[in-house]
Amino acid sequence: MAFDAFALILTMLGLGMAFSRLRALPDNSADVLNRIVLYVCLPAAVLIYVPRLRLDASLVGLMATPWLLMLATWALVSLATRVFGFARDVHAVLLICVALANSSFIGYPMVRALLGDHALPYAVVYDQFGTFVLLSTFGLYVIARYSGDRPPTAAQVLLRIARFPPLWALVFALVLMPAQPPAWIATGLKQLADAMLPLVMLAVGFSIRLRLSRAELPPLGIGLLLKLVVMPALALPIAWAFGLQGAMLQVNVLESAMPTMITAAALAIAHRLAPRLAAAMVGYGIVLSLATLPAWVWVLRALHP
Repeated sequence: MAFDAFALILTMLGLGMAFSRLRALPDNSADVLNRIVLYVCLPAAVLIYVPRLRLDASLVGLMATPWLLMLATWALVSLATRVFGFARDVHAVLLICVALANSSFIGYPMVRALLGDHALPYAVVYDQFGTFVLLSTFGLYVIARYSGDRPPTAAQVLLRIARFPPLWALVFALVLMPAQPPAWIATGLKQLADAMLPLVMLAVGFSIRLRLSRAELPPLGIGLLLKLVVMPALALPIAWAFGLQGAMLQVNVLESAMPTMITAAALAIAHRLAPRLAAAMVGYGIVLSLATLPAWVWVLRALHP
């Protein structure tokens, strides 16, 4: 990772934690910052990088990997629940917190910092066609099944997908956005996209929670091991099976190694499904990923110099 990006991540993370402890910002600051990223920075990143992407059959592997890892998650979490006797709500949290990676808010800036701008369009494909649709289907199903709510209907799933701002940016980028827009548009979009990393890390630092009881440590340890080590390890042979090479292979593994999606944990917390464990999966996952993500890049470069 470039030193400047790494320094910026740690600085903003630390500032967010300091602001939270000092109560220097309103309690809803993290939510406001995340919404700015969702409605402004993410669409800007999609608009500037997706038009450079050449759509072909080789991208199928990027789209399929999150779904295949979801099936692996279901099998491995079910096995862990049987072995360790996890409660129903813990089982549900592990399902969504392991299966759903933070492939956009953290994924985009980390892929850019670790692999470069040329790799970012592949991260958008992984996120938009894989993780996002998975959240809107599998994620909602798990929440409904284990919280006692009704499973979402097909219409509700489609409506949720249609309301996602980056999706509209993706459609516009694929249909109308030129690969080389006017300089003033390209510069503005680039500046908005660049703001994503500091805003996300500030929001994460503000909302991060690391305290946990001893009884919650086993599921946390298993969840983090699956999310940060096992899932990217499984993504590597999947990439080979689909014939992915170069930046596509690197992005496929790196996005699979991202920590837990903040939205997935927020859904679990909102439905009172092991809220402390869900928050810890996000908090500890982000902190540990600052070490595991560069480690995965080193592994990838060693395997594919």
